Amino acid sequence: MAAYTAADGAVLHADAVGRDDGPTLLVLAGGAAAHPAYLGDLAGLGERHRLVVPHLRGVGRSVHAALASRWEQADDVDRLRASLGLDRCTVVAHSAGTRLAVAHAARFPERVAALVLVTPPAEYLVDVPSDAPELLAARAGEPAVAAALAALEEEPDLADDDAFTAWRLRGAPLGYARWDVTTQAHASGLRYSVAAARAFMVGETPADLHERLRAVTAPVLVVAGAQDASTGVAPVLAVAGLFTRGEAAVVEGSGHFPWVEQPAAFRAAVDPFLARARR
Repeated sequence: MAAYTAADGAVLHADAVGRDDGPTLLVLAGGAAAHPAYLGDLAGLGERHRLVVPHLRGVGRSVHAALASRWEQADDVDRLRASLGLDRCTVVAHSAGTRLAVAHAARFPERVAALVLVTPPAEYLVDVPSDAPELLAARAGEPAVAAALAALEEEPDLADDDAFTAWRLRGAPLGYARWDVTTQAHASGLRYSVAAARAFMVGETPADLHERLRAVTAPVLVVAGAQDASTGVAPVLAVAGLFTRGEAAVVEGSGHFPWVEQPAAFRAAVDPFLARARR
């Protein structure tokens, strides 16, 4: 566990996973404001890398820090980079964590060495019709999917973190290409912070965001799950086009968590990209 100090004096925390002598990856969890434990070591990325995984404001060991939006927490990410002695950082982000990664890249483009965006929400970035409804329709006959859709039609229970987490778990089958022992176990380990999630999502997207992202000269990989009914596939792939050196990969047989459902295919997409980025 590493600690670092934010601009407002808050002491924030990060887990260090994997090889101490490996290249460092800053890993940003999604949720929004999910406890980062659900990431594990990203299908064994820790075998070659040191994964530094911050607990975002209001989450885990950083629960007592003042809450802030993802736009404001971009400064926290850069403070973490500096505390690790890195001139530039490679960032791997999942789902809502990609919103923070994008905010950091837009604010500090020169400090990004490489960027991996795993199943990013794309509706605020690109104007591409989502194919998520078609992906859901293909699974309409599955009892678990039908039950999850019914749960999500309910008002979210915001009474406390446990209630909100339980509501999210009822809708969890939609996040995976299959609902089996592996994915059920993974979903059951997810934990969310209501207050932190609300704060994270505050703030308007900057009008010049596209121009800022074009200034990111580092290589960017966007990873989509071929059966990701949370984000769809077409909008996710279009995100790569926002970056000068953007590329995309699709993991077949996967929903929103490709390193869980298709670990080998996930690594086959990410490993060569990271190796090229280090050259």
